[in-house]
Amino acid sequence: MARLTSRSPKVRKVLKDTFGFTKLRDAQAQVIDSVLAGRNTFAIMPTGSGKSLCYQLPGELFVGTTIVVSPLIALMKDQNEKLNELGIESVELNSAVSADDEKTSLRELKKGRAEFLYVTPERLMSPDFQKQLKGLTVDLFVIDEVHCLSQWGHDFRPAFLGLADSWKALGRPQLLALTATATSEVVEEISTMFGGLEVIQSGIYRKNLQYEAEVLDREDEKFPALLERLRSHQKGSAIVYCATVACVEDLYERLRAEGFSVVRYHGKMKAADRHAAQDQFMSGEVPLVVATNAFGMGIDKSNIRLILHYHFTGSLEAYYQESGRAGRDGQHAICSLLYLKKDKSTQAFFLAGKYPSADAITAVYKVIEAGARTAEDVKEQLASIAVTKIRVIMSALRSVGILGARGRLMRRGLEQKDLSTVFETYQAKRTKDQEKLKQMIVYAQTALCRWKFLMNYFEQSVAWTECNHCDNCLAKHKTISVLRESHPGVVSTDLDELMA
Repeated sequence: MARLTSRSPKVRKVLKDTFGFTKLRDAQAQVIDSVLAGRNTFAIMPTGSGKSLCYQLPGELFVGTTIVVSPLIALMKDQNEKLNELGIESVELNSAVSADDEKTSLRELKKGRAEFLYVTPERLMSPDFQKQLKGLTVDLFVIDEVHCLSQWGHDFRPAFLGLADSWKALGRPQLLALTATATSEVVEEISTMFGGLEVIQSGIYRKNLQYEAEVLDREDEKFPALLERLRSHQKGSAIVYCATVACVEDLYERLRAEGFSVVRYHGKMKAADRHAAQDQFMSGEVPLVVATNAFGMGIDKSNIRLILHYHFTGSLEAYYQESGRAGRDGQHAICSLLYLKKDKSTQAFFLAGKYPSADAITAVYKVIEAGARTAEDVKEQLASIAVTKIRVIMSALRSVGILGARGRLMRRGLEQKDLSTVFETYQAKRTKDQEKLKQMIVYAQTALCRWKFLMNYFEQSVAWTECNHCDNCLAKHKTISVLRESHPGVVSTDLDELMA
């Protein structure tokens, strides 16, 4: 029997009859072909390029279950509901699902009726949950937003660090890893975790996105700059990103006072309030949201016309990931950044607390050695260390073989000097993060083509040196036009000298 490809009549029929599409984009076809060929695949595709279909189409064709690991409950809820609306049996298991609904979903899985299972990494890493999945035929194991394993998994979602072990516990089913951004270093790190992956990268360039940045001298210049952009923004929706909860609350109140219809979103809000804010924004009832980076991953809203960063991010990976949520419909959108030099202190503060110290690693180890088994057990004895950081340390101890399954200690009697390998790993990551922050600052201040800068950072080459639609390229072309008007007869080769 001939192997299926994206061009096979059977695949085309499912694409049209089930998903309502008559053709695939080139990048989608390439990824789907790799999956249908049975290869473990790492797909790097920009936001809005249709990554979900890359696993949903093969998953519908496969006989068994496709497990999709997703970082956000709202994201998996959205995807799960869309599949059910298409008549595809899909279930989700996470902390928001009631006990009765979870029992029903597990019964559907065990009977082989559910074609897709959406699950959080926290749930999947549980040995008890893995036992419940025993006997399930898993055809495809999908990790959505896989950059969380490397880029910010250590402080955003520590459970992502255990996904390789979860994958192995399920019998190493075929793997598909998906993200919008990844440097070669990140690709290599994640590929190594899973024993080698076929890497498919469709490129980050999106011509409909206009990148711009404004360098400001004083804090009091920021809010007027924000107002100017919001008032010139006529259609569609907008997101304003802030680095801190305090800034979100402040801007929310100030924008309301200016007459804007706006909601706020951050991690310290009650879950019900966050969900309500997201629903209002997604439905179009409220066109503007002010948020921390807790908002947006996987947000499938096509008409976001403006994304403005009130503070710069800690890396270009994070900036591209967040700004890339604009213009999913392919129409023109603006990605704007307000750069104030002193904002570096905020990012430096985040970096200082991001990775655990040698003392913290040793303290956690000692508590585990004394009998603690879970992060919560450790937290009871180490009130000064956040439970999130404890989970990070425990994951690191597992990665070097010091900690085994169910919190069982594999090596006893270790002192701080013996744990130096774990600490050195975090020291190296801290150094890399500091370099990423420097690159973010250079981007904010560059006079060169912003798209070219981004593409060079992500190690993607193009023949051109100017995109002709970022703020720097547009300013250069405007200057050239003025020079031509004021210096008639000047040839193009002389313009650079006149501009110097």
